[in-house]
Amino acid sequence: MPRYAQLVMGPAGSGKSTYCSTMTQHAETIGRSVQVVNLDPAAEHFEYPVMADIRELIQVDDVMEDNSLRFGPNGGLVFCMEYFTNNFDWLEECLGHVEDDYILFDCPGQIELYTHLPVMKQLVEKLQQWEFRVCGVFLVDSQFMVETFKFISGVMAALSAMVSLEIPQVNIMTKMDLLNHKAKKEIERYLDPDMYSMMEDSGLSLRSKRFKKLTKAICGLIDDYSMVRFLPFDRTDEEGMNIVLQHIDFSIQYGEDLEFKEPKEPEEEPTNANYDEFFQDKLNG
Repeated sequence: MPRYAQLVMGPAGSGKSTYCSTMTQHAETIGRSVQVVNLDPAAEHFEYPVMADIRELIQVDDVMEDNSLRFGPNGGLVFCMEYFTNNFDWLEECLGHVEDDYILFDCPGQIELYTHLPVMKQLVEKLQQWEFRVCGVFLVDSQFMVETFKFISGVMAALSAMVSLEIPQVNIMTKMDLLNHKAKKEIERYLDPDMYSMMEDSGLSLRSKRFKKLTKAICGLIDDYSMVRFLPFDRTDEEGMNIVLQHIDFSIQYGEDLEFKEPKEPEEEPTNANYDEFFQDKLNG
């Protein structure tokens, strides 16, 4: 049987660890087993139990304090992640070989890991070798997405990860529970955006014709191909969390293998006389 994985990505402060904590609690509520792996070597604290923590392998602070390396925070994190890719056997040992695993990978927030560095792509390929069906979950903070320019930047970051990793991706606006009623109404148009009308309504004024043309081209790409859409994530809304989980499950075909059962023996075809009784028995299991 396959195994399942969510790569939880997004900029620093977008709510990745909170998402993992909330989703594990929600899964427990609905009777599902979900594990979490921390892949951020600079993480300080999180509110979920982990089945594996990259800090047991390597930590950013140790790298930065090494006099022979002399890395800053970003260079140290890149070094840690490259070290991680050379030690995938550590992760394989932590994960074991349990069928039907469902694991959330809490990833670092540095965008370069998803743009021009091969680290996350290598992780995806390794997970697929281990029979995981992988979905990218890209988070953006809804509080910073209510202006068109910021929204376009967030969309481009999500699109960059999507193109780089080449896996199904679900994009989520987090921290909806922190918005007031008015802000929630305003942000609805950003969840499934009409990019052309958004540019006109917002009165985007770019002095340079060249950049105005580029911005329109980017908006057209997003709009014409329906490449990026967002789901709202409110950690206080169980129904909303269930909708998010259903979208992700669908993208990795979770549960499809569990639904098929080989019949033990051929069943008798019902006659017209006992069809109602036969159908009722089927409904009752």
